[in-house]
Amino acid sequence: MSSHKSNSTAERDVESLIHPFTNLKAHLERGPVVISRGEGVKVYGEDGSEYIEGMAGLWCTSLGWSEKRLIKAATEAMERLPFYHSFTHKVPDITVDLAEKLLALAPVKMGKVFFANSGSEAVDTAIKLVWYINNARGKPEKKKIIAREKAYHGVTVAGASLTGLAPCQNDFDLPIAGVLRAGCPHHYRYAKDGESEEDFATRLADELEQLILDAGPDTVAAMFAEPMMGAGGVIIPPATYYEKIQTVLKKYDVLLVADEVICGFGRTGNMWGSQTFDMKPDIMTMAKALSSAYLPISAVMVSDEIFDDMVKQSEKLGVFGHGYTYGGHPVAAAVALETLKIYEERDIVSHVREVSPALQNGLKAFADHPLVGEVRGIGLVGAVELVKNKDTHESFDPALGVGPKCVQFLEENGVIGRAMVDNLAFSPPLIITAAEIEEMLARFGKALDQTLEWLESEGHFAP
Repeated sequence: MSSHKSNSTAERDVESLIHPFTNLKAHLERGPVVISRGEGVKVYGEDGSEYIEGMAGLWCTSLGWSEKRLIKAATEAMERLPFYHSFTHKVPDITVDLAEKLLALAPVKMGKVFFANSGSEAVDTAIKLVWYINNARGKPEKKKIIAREKAYHGVTVAGASLTGLAPCQNDFDLPIAGVLRAGCPHHYRYAKDGESEEDFATRLADELEQLILDAGPDTVAAMFAEPMMGAGGVIIPPATYYEKIQTVLKKYDVLLVADEVICGFGRTGNMWGSQTFDMKPDIMTMAKALSSAYLPISAVMVSDEIFDDMVKQSEKLGVFGHGYTYGGHPVAAAVALETLKIYEERDIVSHVREVSPALQNGLKAFADHPLVGEVRGIGLVGAVELVKNKDTHESFDPALGVGPKCVQFLEENGVIGRAMVDNLAFSPPLIITAAEIEEMLARFGKALDQTLEWLESEGHFAP
């Protein structure tokens, strides 16, 4: 693709924006791809280039780029009540409606909903609530939080501390104190020779228990877990994993927080990732597909038991001193509520189940490619891991940038994807058709072959 540097909009963009998760030096030289419009599962550059959006933006634009009902919902809400807050005994009516709808959809019985604006804010809120209720319960030492290697829980100070990816912490002086790191449940990468998925899950549960014992059970408050780990590389937990770790958490009175920011609202073939993997969370965080990303909104759901303790502590202190100006914004809430109605009316979950074999089987067809070490996925999310040696699972030197190079080739073939190091992820809009999936993967096949040719020409790979 052209760098678009000759375009005045792109030049202005390079000079005016700080781009998240971007090599800023390379960006100054390369410039951005400027996206000007979207339609269905495709977006278009301002130069007219067409792309299948293979990541639904950032795992989030579940209903694609042209859902008129969401535009209408936003317009009508803006005309009726363009802003109101939920502070000090007041609340927009539509925000209450959305909260009631979310509670009705919850995978386990939940008591209350708290609204924020992003997944990171939701995670930070959940952390604060865990600390708050343990103070209410007379357990001021029970504050440590467990998160896993390769986890992603956002980039705010507390959320990034839970995130288990080095770029989110390096030179930001993170993590904060009190974060415990559990093992990553990626069988392909971390299982011992001959270790079955079930045995691997048992070992991870045993290691989790030892982590809690070493820290002191009276000091460990909660474990945060994505049902399916997204930005860490689309990591699917091994068989029996959640069953075994939940037994450990319950034994030591450690809360389970399900981070559903990516998994929620149909991505894994159920409304919630917690349902797909039989999780029974005490707290849930959600965002992204809650509004199909049309407007920023996130939420935290808590159990009745947790809310009861929040009430007691609020009574003691005189106020529950937490909240965001735009949390539960009436326009965002209206769009989110309409999004949930569309999911139900069009039975989006059934559609995901119907077309997901096209993605999962299509990705598995690349398993024999010389560069492919593992293919993994569930529902409408999947990943292909590129390796230097298929037999030993040896990775390429990260300095080569093999994954990003493949994504570059993919973009040149008209698909926007994402590389997490050398893991190529796919998370298309939930409305995608089987035919569109096949086209997306055909283009990926071309990009994969181009990556192989590039590596061979540079002397970095010999079959």
